Amino acid sequence: MIGFPVAVTSYAKASAWCLESAIRGDRAYAVSAANTHVLSHARYNQQFGEALGKFDMICPDGTPLLWSVNAQLPVGEKLKERVYGPTLMLELLKSTEDQPENGHFLLGGKQETLDKLSARFSTNKIVGTYSPPFGKWPAHEHEKIKALIRASGARFVWVGLGCPKQEQWIADHLETLPAAVYFGIGAAFAFHAGEVRQAPDFVQKSGMEWLYRLCAEPRRLWKRYAVYHSLFLYYTLKDHLSG
Repeated sequence: MIGFPVAVTSYAKASAWCLESAIRGDRAYAVSAANTHVLSHARYNQQFGEALGKFDMICPDGTPLLWSVNAQLPVGEKLKERVYGPTLMLELLKSTEDQPENGHFLLGGKQETLDKLSARFSTNKIVGTYSPPFGKWPAHEHEKIKALIRASGARFVWVGLGCPKQEQWIADHLETLPAAVYFGIGAAFAFHAGEVRQAPDFVQKSGMEWLYRLCAEPRRLWKRYAVYHSLFLYYTLKDHLSG
């Protein structure tokens, strides 16, 4: 899709792949749950595009992206559902309940949010949490985070720093990160901590979740949707016309 490989997958297949990669433990793996905003930004911004290109799996997170993927697939291979980042997180947490060997590390957000998540997912082995400082991090901060993850022994690292910072950080440090599966998870922390309401299921399935979130946070999100939704349509048409 617009120059990036999007996985034709489901929650079950994506979860299985992540679990297999985590158990293998031979290196750091990167997973992005991408919507039209993420892909459009990657196409528009070369640095971010190079970062996203290092990811091992890009899941079709947004419903409009799911429609675009299905438009390229034969009838029998069309996806029945998107692979929404917050739900993928829940699926993997559910599948690793009461499994201390499959530890989870939560990176990003406020400590209060991380504490709420630790309490909610108490049947999982939450081996570490870290709320990093705001702004640009000095070199020693990156090394501190890597050391915390390494000491925790986590197999799954959930990075909730917001797009594009979370994907850029994972990509920039991928070769030196401790072996685990790293997820750019966006607003999932706030959703699962009960701090931000998710759109109802029927709104999500209609492809209008962006409008729901825009109404909830207009000042923060209007530019994202106005610019990057338009860019996604532009790049899709451009690629189609150019063959």
